[in-house]
Amino acid sequence: MGKTAFIFPGQGSQYVGMGKDFYEKFPAARDIFDKASEASGLDVAALCFEENEQIHITEYTQIAMLTVEVALLKVLEEMGYRPDAAAGLSLGEYAALAAADVMDVKDLFYCVRKRGIFMQEAVPTGGAMTAILGLDSETIAKACEETDGIVSVANYNCPGQTVITGEAGAVNAASERLKELGAKRCVPLKVSGPFHSPMLKGAGEKLGQVLADISLKEIRVPYLSNVTGDYVADTSQVKELLVKQVSSSVRWQECVERMIADGVDTFVEIGPGKSLSGFMRKINRDVTVINVEKAEDLEKLPLSGRE
Repeated sequence: MGKTAFIFPGQGSQYVGMGKDFYEKFPAARDIFDKASEASGLDVAALCFEENEQIHITEYTQIAMLTVEVALLKVLEEMGYRPDAAAGLSLGEYAALAAADVMDVKDLFYCVRKRGIFMQEAVPTGGAMTAILGLDSETIAKACEETDGIVSVANYNCPGQTVITGEAGAVNAASERLKELGAKRCVPLKVSGPFHSPMLKGAGEKLGQVLADISLKEIRVPYLSNVTGDYVADTSQVKELLVKQVSSSVRWQECVERMIADGVDTFVEIGPGKSLSGFMRKINRDVTVINVEKAEDLEKLPLSGRE
């Protein structure tokens, strides 16, 4: 028997209406929305289901996305599904924490509400992120190092897609250089800050102060850190890695390759969109990928995964 991993996307896949059918059909999902609202002081159901512009602003996007991902996770758990491993891209790592049962969900929502605010406030203007397509990540990292100003790799998503981050001028200069070096395309991302850049170190430190007051539990499901691209060995490492994650590169491809090396052959992407499934096709086409975004997607899940 192969292993199954639950994987959770980061911000960028959000849309109005996400998670609504789960909310309407499953009390377990409604309970999560209520807990998120209580912890964040926001009406998270309204944020996710009613037309609004806030859903695309980082400080609101993060709590909205996480709520939907954890609501879907709790429905799967109630149905008897348990993963052998969990991981999430950037913000999605917090949903992996929920799968690992490391933190009480209300504490999780409180932390992510604060994380979104700190990241939003850290660099209000002058930051940028660009996806570099069709060039190897080593070339991209080297070009960033050789560019004047602050620019570095934000995300190692999959072969042929790496995201760079930093000062807008430096990101643009690095993009021009990377086109000369053979990049097929350089696509500026619609984001409100230079996420996963050293420019966000202060936001990570503020998050650390919030995390200091939160108690953690033993890791029940092995989960991986974006910072290391490897499993988190024990609870004592959790907070430090979450602090570093805000300003460090997201090693998503390494996370996936580590799970595959560990025997994972089925990945269940839980949450809005299919971004991780797209990356997976470029990382390894031999594994099975299932998306759970709508209630009808539950029918795709194998019965053998239940306890």
